[in-house]
Amino acid sequence: IMGLSGSGKSTLLRCLNGLINATAGKIIIDGQELTGMSSRQLEELRRKKMGMVFQRFALLPHRTVLGNVGYGLEVQGIARDKRDQQALQAIEMVGLKGWEDSYPANLSGGMQQRVGIARALATDPDILLMDEPFSALDPLIRQEMQDELLEIQNKLQKTIVFITHDLDEALKIGERIALMKDGKIVQMGQPEDILLSPATEYVARFVENVNYSRALTASSVMVKARNVVHPKDGPMTALHIMEKFGMSSL
Repeated sequence: IMGLSGSGKSTLLRCLNGLINATAGKIIIDGQELTGMSSRQLEELRRKKMGMVFQRFALLPHRTVLGNVGYGLEVQGIARDKRDQQALQAIEMVGLKGWEDSYPANLSGGMQQRVGIARALATDPDILLMDEPFSALDPLIRQEMQDELLEIQNKLQKTIVFITHDLDEALKIGERIALMKDGKIVQMGQPEDILLSPATEYVARFVENVNYSRALTASSVMVKARNVVHPKDGPMTALHIMEKFGMSSL
């Protein structure tokens, strides 16, 4: 989900987990409409089906890495031994094995965000909501985190809703992009759709300076061959077809 500051990106994310009530439309998860759920049902949904990764990490400073990653499992009432086992698996998945007993103050920004991702993954949610999770990181660390997220997604195949204001980041990690303005989605589609067929002038201006090589492949701009000559047809057949259709090559 993309858009300028104030376009409604984070508000939309909070509508998806029921923290903010949507003013129109429906939000349906696993066949259930969110707006019809009770407070208890919403709480259960957030605990078991959704994980959240924040821009500012939101780690508990008095807890170790293991304690932070296992927090969601603790809230669910999971026994200590099983909780630690699942937390350790998530820690290893994000590349922090050996840092289990460290505190957030002893970690770099990139490492702290890895803890945030591990915490979201530890409960094995179906949906990950990520609110500009890499925007506070240095460029090199940011690229590493993007690559790691893609690797994790390749293994786990979660539904991930990722907020960003960086179009290059969206093109790199997004399978579909929704572009927002003034609280509305003005265009949604695959990255190449956004680049090649902008729906509005706003979208066109948004993508005008983008590096197209991040999203487009040869297949995006290929056209089907109008005429084909096989070796067995011979040069005279090829020349005849070229003259007939006004072509310079086949």
